[in-house]
Amino acid sequence: MDTATHFAMGFGLAGLAYLDPVVASSPSLAEAVMIGTVIGSQAPDLDGLVRLRGTAAYIRNHRGVSHSVPALFLWTGAIFVLIQALMPQTSWLHLLGWIFLAVCLHVFVDLFNSYGTKGFYPFRDKWVALNAIFIFDPFIFAAHLVGFMLWAAGAHPGRSFLLIYLVIAVYYYWRIQVQKRTTELVRARIGKPGMYTIIPTLSWTHWTFVAKTEQHWYVGEVHSGDVVILDTFSIKPETEVIAAAKKSSKVQSFLSFTHHVHVETKERPFGYEVKWIDLRYRSRFQGKSHYMFVAVVHLDYELNIRDSFVGWIHRGEEQLAKKLDSKRQPG
Repeated sequence: MDTATHFAMGFGLAGLAYLDPVVASSPSLAEAVMIGTVIGSQAPDLDGLVRLRGTAAYIRNHRGVSHSVPALFLWTGAIFVLIQALMPQTSWLHLLGWIFLAVCLHVFVDLFNSYGTKGFYPFRDKWVALNAIFIFDPFIFAAHLVGFMLWAAGAHPGRSFLLIYLVIAVYYYWRIQVQKRTTELVRARIGKPGMYTIIPTLSWTHWTFVAKTEQHWYVGEVHSGDVVILDTFSIKPETEVIAAAKKSSKVQSFLSFTHHVHVETKERPFGYEVKWIDLRYRSRFQGKSHYMFVAVVHLDYELNIRDSFVGWIHRGEEQLAKKLDSKRQPG
């Protein structure tokens, strides 16, 4: 989820904590729990600091080990030690429990968008993206705002947020069922066996999809049950040029993150350009299909890497050319 929603969930859990009689009877503990749940609701995303090491490192690591099973306990312990250093509490288990719940909830809800996490690492070393909830969901955020208004008006925060989280749980179940039905619509429209990925958008009635069959990639949209195929790409065998370009560490970071990839090769005056595009992130630019998340490698005719880039391109090929020209970094 987005940062604002994670913050809202941190405060929402602080309200829910008033169902705990030990928390409800101790203002000091209630304050410590609120600090713990708010920090805990953000802590796994502190891995965003890895962006300082470059885009490739960020892509490979963001929502990776920081969202893993061991990290749940490490974040909880670190936050607990910090709070105890600032405002010592005697009810350790209650404080630890609510911090742990906040960290777990952060990782849990991140599993449901298209970006996903390595939430089951080390038991499963793969990204898990359940594709049921958009990264910012107005309903979930609004439900928390209702809870905060009820709390401010004098309603019992624990009972209020218990009801709100039960409603949100039902909402998640409904979205999962809609996603399953939408997947079957797309499968029936394409009519071929393969891998079907249905992706939520801000609208409840609008989904995007990427489908991979034996010979093709299909990219499209679903509007209120109407399936539209927008782009089709042929799947081709890997060439010597592509194999050489895959040696780029930036490409390896890109491919470690996504499996919805189409690769294109073009001959250039200097040699070859190999571009991998993540088919999940399609937009329109100057009336044409444009895929925003890419990895690009330039090679000479001896297949030595000249330039490489990985990241987001929002304004088409001219922006990509400028980034490659300005970087001139080895792969």
